[in-house]
Amino acid sequence: MSATPAASFLSAVNSFDETVDRALDQLRGHPFADGFFSAATRSGEFSAIWHVAGLARGLATGRVDQTVALAVGIGAESLIVNQGIKRIFRRQRPTPAGEERFGLRTPMTSSFPSGHASAAAFAAITLIRWHGVRSAPLWGTVAAAVAISRPYVRVHHASDVVGGVVVGAVLARVARQIYRRLGIE
Repeated sequence: MSATPAASFLSAVNSFDETVDRALDQLRGHPFADGFFSAATRSGEFSAIWHVAGLARGLATGRVDQTVALAVGIGAESLIVNQGIKRIFRRQRPTPAGEERFGLRTPMTSSFPSGHASAAAFAAITLIRWHGVRSAPLWGTVAAAVAISRPYVRVHHASDVVGGVVVGAVLARVARQIYRRLGIE
């Protein structure tokens, strides 16, 4: 008897998660990698890194409207992900609070999608639009570091991160339309 499409999909997702976890396991325990990804995951807590980036942009350019728009957009993104989408999926995390050695706070929401990855994609896409394509390597790298840090510290499955990036990108596109209507773009 062959597996159902849903069972085959879940099997592929689990295989992907296990493959990425094994790859990250090759880095775990190295002081630089542990320090880097621990710092990256902490910088993504409550989207702190993105709020700092928005504030710095506002101070440098005088575009306070964009600082406020980014903060409100990230708040809306967080609400949609953490109080909406995560409640639908209720996926268990790989560990309740990540690996003990990282000393992370215990997340209060379920695993899918990653809120860190969603906020990173949302903010990076927005900042790249506002700063121009030449800023893509900077914001893309910061977003990738925050996103990858989540399965590295074992608070998320790799597929949670992929889902978070997709959600963040979709929400950034929606926000762009709103920002345009408000004259913030």
